Amino acid sequence: MAGSLNKVMIIGNVGGEPEMRYTPSGSPVTTFRVATNRRWTTPEGIQRDETEWFSIVTWNKLAENCSRLVTTGRKVYVEGRLQTRSWEDPQGQKHYRTEVVANTVLLLDSRPKPPTPEGEEGAAATAAATGEEVEPADIPF
Repeated sequence: MAGSLNKVMIIGNVGGEPEMRYTPSGSPVTTFRVATNRRWTTPEGIQRDETEWFSIVTWNKLAENCSRLVTTGRKVYVEGRLQTRSWEDPQGQKHYRTEVVANTVLLLDSRPKPPTPEGEEGAAATAAATGEEVEPADIPF
């Protein structure tokens, strides 16, 4: 194989409200956490559950949309790449954090309809009014 691959796909539930910030250059970045669950049976016949938490990072327009649409408990599909960053704390100890840098976030569950501008219905009308693109998962029907 001539190249390499770094691709992650996750379906899970958002565990906390997203946090949006801006870099010094003004680029929006939104972070949130997603939990995935796995259930298996031990050789003794006992069912076990395991939850794995992923830190998600989104940038630019995707960051703005996630800040506005992603909320605690929503079921999401996240696609992106793994990235590990490191830093030193004030005591000189090195820390590492592995994150999913997302290029796609799809909302998989339905949500309440947003307030409709001037009597128009649903997410498509809201997006049309603001000039934004609408993802199929944003439409609640």
